[in-house]
Amino acid sequence: MSLQMIVNALVNAALIAPPAMAFSLLFGILRFPNFAIGGYITVGAFAAYTLNVPLGLPLPLAAAGAMTFTALVVWGAHVVVFRPMQGQSAITLLVVSIAVTLILENLIRLFFSADVRGFDIPLQRPWNVFGARITPEQVEIIVWSLVIGVMLHLLLAHTRIGRAMRAVADNPMLAAIRGVSAAHVTAFTTAICGALFGLTGVFAGLDLVIEPLVGWNLTIPIFAAAILGGIGSPYGAILGAILVGLAEEATILVLPSTYKIAVGFVIIAVLLLVRPQGLLGTAEIKK
Repeated sequence: MSLQMIVNALVNAALIAPPAMAFSLLFGILRFPNFAIGGYITVGAFAAYTLNVPLGLPLPLAAAGAMTFTALVVWGAHVVVFRPMQGQSAITLLVVSIAVTLILENLIRLFFSADVRGFDIPLQRPWNVFGARITPEQVEIIVWSLVIGVMLHLLLAHTRIGRAMRAVADNPMLAAIRGVSAAHVTAFTTAICGALFGLTGVFAGLDLVIEPLVGWNLTIPIFAAAILGGIGSPYGAILGAILVGLAEEATILVLPSTYKIAVGFVIIAVLLLVRPQGLLGTAEIKK
């Protein structure tokens, strides 16, 4: 594998690691795979585009606004759609989440059309590092992804709300007995995850393009990374994102690039057969 392919793999991993961590956090709290993540990422991309291009805000401010707006959308979807359906099976909620992402994507298409867009940022030449080409935007994606990973670790390991999140994820009934408010933890988790999905939309707009299916195209790699690392494990999601990024780039060595999307399906299928709990996940104890 060439240095350029390794760089591309790291950029892919940095792009899918934050939403994979958010997906795992949501699963740990809500106990169902939320496929609405694609719609949330699309909302974040178009919110940043709206603030950056039509309204003329600098991209950092547009990104902050997109994170805030997407956090409100994710929390609102939980309150309006998912919270009233508590007690339904995980399969039912999964199907509903797919419906949510389809609604969000089609609303985006209704208001913005299906045209491809981009941010209003200065054009910069890619850097040449030992023969590998990497853009400043890709470096920013990698750096911010690392920062997010560290910040999430500090949040989960060294804050009161982080300990409450882990308690609710491990045993909601015991956490409630100890006085932890599941409602407050859920609201905080959905807001944090929404902000991460919004930031991923910005990353996708920088490295890919802004169009109504930008989030959906990332859903399978994100899901594969979360399952590979161990669904419900944010740290496993980081490892899974790196391995999925490397696997997708390795695919180009033997197959056309159009087959990269199939890598996620293959990883999910193989892992569910060999190690269903993922690399860092814990096997479910059945009585």
